[in-house]
This record gives sequence, C-alpha cells and structure tokens, in this order.
Amino acid sequence: MNNVKKIQDALKERRLDGVLITDEKDQRYALGFPFTDGAVLLSRDEAWLITDSRYVEAAAAAVGGWAEVVLFDAKRGLFETVRSLVQKAGIQKLGVEEEKLSHAEFIRWQQCLARELVSAQSLFQALRAVKSEEEVECMRLAQQISERALMETMHLIKPGISERELAAELVYRMLKFGGEGCSFDPIVVAGAKTSMPHGVPGDELLEEGGFVTIDFGCLKEGYCSDMTRTFALGKPTEEMVNVYETVLKAQTTAIKAAKAGITGQELDKAARDVIAAAGHGAHFGHGFGHSLGLDIHESPNANPRNDKPLPAGAVVSAEPGIYLPGRFGVRIEDVIVLRDGGCENITTFPKELIVL
Repeated sequence: MNNVKKIQDALKERRLDGVLITDEKDQRYALGFPFTDGAVLLSRDEAWLITDSRYVEAAAAAVGGWAEVVLFDAKRGLFETVRSLVQKAGIQKLGVEEEKLSHAEFIRWQQCLARELVSAQSLFQALRAVKSEEEVECMRLAQQISERALMETMHLIKPGISERELAAELVYRMLKFGGEGCSFDPIVVAGAKTSMPHGVPGDELLEEGGFVTIDFGCLKEGYCSDMTRTFALGKPTEEMVNVYETVLKAQTTAIKAAKAGITGQELDKAARDVIAAAGHGAHFGHGFGHSLGLDIHESPNANPRNDKPLPAGAVVSAEPGIYLPGRFGVRIEDVIVLRDGGCENITTFPKELIVL
C-alpha cells in the first residue's frame, strides 16, 4: 500500500516542488515501508526512499517500482544524501513536516539544503484524514484481533488478579492472534480507579462490587484499533447501572447521528446532551472521539472545539464517558467510519453491561 500519487497531486495543488518526509508514520503512509533512521523524498514526479544497509533489502522488496532506494552510510550521511537528490531533482520549494521536526532539526535541514522549507504538515493531515478502503480493512482486521483477545481474556477478570497482570494477559493474546504490537499502552483499571479516564494499570487487585474498565488496541499493517469496555465485577448498584446505561445511550445516539459532513462539535454534542440531561454534564470532560489510523490520535476530532465538517472516510472513535471522582467511571468506545448518509461501526463486541 502506498500513496505516492496522492501526495504528488497535493504537491502540485500547493505549488510545492517536493516534500521531505522524516516522520516514520508519514513515511509509511507514503510508501508502505515501516522503517526508521531514514527519509522519503518526493518530487512532483519522482520518489526516493533513503535508508541504510540494515533495511535496503526489505525496502527494495516493499516499494517495488514506486520509488528508488538510495543508501546513505557513515561516510555520506543522510543529510548529504538528501541534499544531493534535492539538487539533482531541481527542487526549490520544499515542504517539510514542521510539527514533527525539532527546532534544531529544522535549522539543520534548512542550512544543509539551502532551500525554502515550507510547512507541509497540513498536507499529510488532510490526506490521512480520509481513509481508503484498504486502510479501513487493515483497521477492521486489527479490531477483530482486539475483540478476540478481549473475549478470551474475560474469564480472567475476577477478584484477586491485578490490573497489571490482566493487562499483560490481554497484550499476550493480541500478539498471539496476529497483532503487530499495541496501539498504545493498555488502560486496565478497577474500582475507584475507573474514575480516571487514563488511569495506569498497577498492582491493585480486582475486588468484587466495582467496575473494570479496559481501553486497548493493537496494530495490523501499521494501523490501529481502539476500543473500551467497562464490566461489572459482581452485582452493580442501581447507580452504577444508571450511569452505564446513560453512557451507552449517549454513545448510540451519537453513532446514529454520525455521517460525513457533520461537524466535530455536532457529533460531540449529540452525546454530550444525553449525558447532561441525566445530570452528569460536569462528569464528561473529554471529547466524544478522535480520529485514528497509523497513529492512535489523528485529525480530525469530534470535540466541542472542532467546528469543521468531518469528511467521508474519516475513522473516528466513539467514546463518551462519565467519571465520578474517587468512586467509579464508565467509558464505552467503538470505532466508526463516516460515510455519506451515515457511518459504519467496525466494532462488534457486545455493549450491554456484562456482569462477571
């Protein structure tokens, strides 16, 4: 999978002669090759993958005829190699990922290339916001692996196991079933810690009578899955059930409203209004969702600050929550693909409250 043509078309639209890609995820988006310690250089009609001897064989096999593989080494480093290619191609106006480069790196590239370096981060944000069906399929496969891992870990959710041990068991199963790694460090918290949206798994032992929240995901072909489920360990109180049902209603209401063209604010509001009507408006502090793909957090977002329409093909998490400090919290998360007139939910794991 590569997106060379899409990027080159965007270069022409933005009147850029070329773009230097140093971010690992943008490099993978461009050429489909997951490597580090190198760069990708694109002109309007040529492409180069610049790497070293450790990756040359794999790089040549991965990129096929879409790019020329160019080696750098200890004698002729990356900067010098890129400079030579830029000069040879006659690239004057060169785009760079200004948000991915440190200030020192930007200055060094500017001095080395002696060219006008133009901010091009928005180019990648715009392209990566709209997923192809091939990208969606990678995310669907990652989601299937995650759901299978959770289903086979559920029997371990019982009093006496630690949060950390449960997280390790989940990660093991994701790798066992074909995941390439974790989308992010899994969140596995229980009892009062479920009131912390990004709580960290610790040595605390699960106890009966509380919630257990599990937020996790894996990678497939570099693309992320992301899901959250909240379970009751033992019989929940009436208040716990009410909070859970409110979060579930908020999520399903917003998913029904989700479609290409809705703004991030509008999608967030569809869920937030349900939670506010139940008296928990102050207990939902984060946004409804974020986009994901090669990164677990991408643009655009479904939150109160985003007044821009969400495009068809955007993949967005649907994760409202209610958090009662020091007591308990509930979050339910699916991943949806925005389509014209509606959305596709690629998460199939049950959402009704499961009592273990």
